[in-house]
Amino acid sequence: MSTPDNGQFLHGLEIEVEAELDIAESSHLEDAARTPVTEWQFDPTEAERYEVNLRGLLGAVEAVEEGERGNR
Repeated sequence: MSTPDNGQFLHGLEIEVEAELDIAESSHLEDAARTPVTEWQFDPTEAERYEVNLRGLLGAVEAVEEGERGNR
């Protein structure tokens, strides 16, 4: 089994993070905040924090990818 190079790995990671971010964005946090706490399927604050962390991770991956392109 071969090991992917950094560019392939970063591209795959970017795709995975973007997909997870799409899911997080579609969770409709504003709707959850309007329902009684006893009916929450997730904590809207935690979900928002998760989305912010995903955006940070995506930004980091993109920055590293850009750096990789600049080194070529």
